[in-house]
Amino acid sequence: MDWRPVRFDWNRARAFLVTAEEGSLSAAARALGMTQPTLGRQVTALEEELGIALFERVGRGLTLTAGGLDLLEHVRRMGESATHLSLAASGQSQTIEGSICITASEVITAFLLPPVLLRLRELHPGIDIRLVATNAVRDLRRREADIAIRSGRPTDPNLFATRLRDTPAHLYATPGYLKRVGEPAAFADFRRADFIGFSDDDGRFMNGLNALGFSLTPANFPVHVDSHLALWELVKSGLGIGAVIDAVGDAEPRVCRALPSMAAIPVPAWLVAHREVHSSRRVRMVFDLLVEHFGQTAPAPRPLGQRSSP
Repeated sequence: MDWRPVRFDWNRARAFLVTAEEGSLSAAARALGMTQPTLGRQVTALEEELGIALFERVGRGLTLTAGGLDLLEHVRRMGESATHLSLAASGQSQTIEGSICITASEVITAFLLPPVLLRLRELHPGIDIRLVATNAVRDLRRREADIAIRSGRPTDPNLFATRLRDTPAHLYATPGYLKRVGEPAAFADFRRADFIGFSDDDGRFMNGLNALGFSLTPANFPVHVDSHLALWELVKSGLGIGAVIDAVGDAEPRVCRALPSMAAIPVPAWLVAHREVHSSRRVRMVFDLLVEHFGQTAPAPRPLGQRSSP
């Protein structure tokens, strides 16, 4: 390959790519962990190196010029290749010391992960742990995390997943709130009760409860929240009824199960890592420790695209 025509800084190409995908310099700077002026200088320097305008300002945001659009796909492929290189290099790492990023929901991170993380710190103090407590799905292919605990099985064939043991959940409320709504003892008695819903739920929670025998309508959900930890605080304050895993609900003295006779709601869990990263000794060790702690209900982890033996 003749390298002489390549006269631009590849770091500046990354700045251009992230700015194009994020839509503004401020959002791109946050994504890259740098200041907005520094990022802006990198993009400007790339424009000068290439002799072409890449963006034009529209209000507070940026839009790609025709020339920028022409170059975007080329730079995007460069970014994908850089990601693959990083994943492959991480997968070859056989050292235990280093950083590990785990992403899980707020409730799992706050209430279920601490014991296993304490054991991890005792066994391997050289591992630096970074936690991303979010209910949003993080992109493992882009190295937004090394390991994820998810409620649904991923479909990406590049991901490595194993099914963990289901976590039981129930409906909880304060005794005072249940008394105010007549101390319901059967599904039909909850038509007068208020439930706390999830902002991005689109009615799935209500429909799931109705499938169990409840007769709820949107009027039974006057409050919605996008944080599970905030939902739990609202339940503890007596605002209404909410669902939470038993390990959290049964340990809180201020609440009780809203319907003790109700069967547990199984909450599925998958432990996921990128296939290449999973070959790293450090990631594999943490992955196996999490499987041991949470329990496994499926065969040993394998790439999603690989069929099991008959």
